[in-house]
Amino acid sequence: MSRRPDILGEFTAEHRELTGLLERIEAAPEGSAERGELLARLTDLLFSHCAAEEELLFPVVQHDVPGGGALVFGSIHDHLAIGQYLSDLQGVGPGDPAFGTLLRGLADTLRRHLAGEDEVLFPAARKALPAAARAELGDRLREARAELG
Repeated sequence: MSRRPDILGEFTAEHRELTGLLERIEAAPEGSAERGELLARLTDLLFSHCAAEEELLFPVVQHDVPGGGALVFGSIHDHLAIGQYLSDLQGVGPGDPAFGTLLRGLADTLRRHLAGEDEVLFPAARKALPAAARAELGDRLREARAELG
């Protein structure tokens, strides 16, 4: 068995990274190019993160975790809302008056989503899934990311 983080550890670490990037975007001067650059990094990480959760973790949670279908449904709903905010933000520049409003919506949705996964979905998965299965999923996640470069 791997001594590296299991899939839940990997995703929890990414949640911290996402939160940190979001905080940096919020702290950057309004209208600055820095905000746009940080948003691009956040967008890339979020799309990769959400896709990996949906591909590797959610099918197992839906199948093996009691009430997993509802947990997965809620997370996918959040992913869609987050994707819409990101799409809308791509359509406006950091200097656009709508940017701040969209960013606040993204921040609220993302923070609520991450807290829900950290406090409900991940503990339920940790309880229901054997450590070896979680470790194997973590290895698969790292292998898939290594293949993508």
